[in-house]
Amino acid sequence: MDGQKILVLFAHPNFQTSKINRQLVAALKMLAHVSFHDLYEAYPNLYIDVKREQDLLLAHDIIVFMHPFYWYSAPAILKEWQDMVLQHGFAYGETGKALQGKKLLSVISAGGSAEAYHPQGANRFSIKQLLSPFDQTAYLCGMEYLPPFVVHNTLHLSDAEIERHAKELEMLMITLGQGKMDNNGELIGACRPD
Repeated sequence: MDGQKILVLFAHPNFQTSKINRQLVAALKMLAHVSFHDLYEAYPNLYIDVKREQDLLLAHDIIVFMHPFYWYSAPAILKEWQDMVLQHGFAYGETGKALQGKKLLSVISAGGSAEAYHPQGANRFSIKQLLSPFDQTAYLCGMEYLPPFVVHNTLHLSDAEIERHAKELEMLMITLGQGKMDNNGELIGACRPD
């Protein structure tokens, strides 16, 4: 498939216990234009090969941070990855232009319901508000931050619901890969629960 190449940076310390993430990952691994990169598998000791990771970023058009929503953020390895890989002079700063024009997408799974992520909900803030550090990271690096793909209530999903979310993510990745966006920068024909 010609078009946009997508790099999925996956961070889940308990991947084998996550039914939803196993299904989502299976859907992604079938797509030829998607490179799946499991950070915990690649770096079990958290020693990140910065050059390798920067080369991966350069070779892709769309970067996806895929992870469970732990304590309103990402698992530790993704923060370590950001600290080490998104260096001044590479990702940001006067000469740090390597990521300009690329897109960044958060794909997250959350145990809480969608209703819990509102001012009157248990978490007091929307998912978009809680993901603002990722949005700002994209901005600093000259990237476009896309609306997140969120799967809520993950501990209570039926097999059919899990399959539906996996199909939605697959369709989103196909749409992104084809670069199908309207004049407002919205994806055409893709479903994004958020």
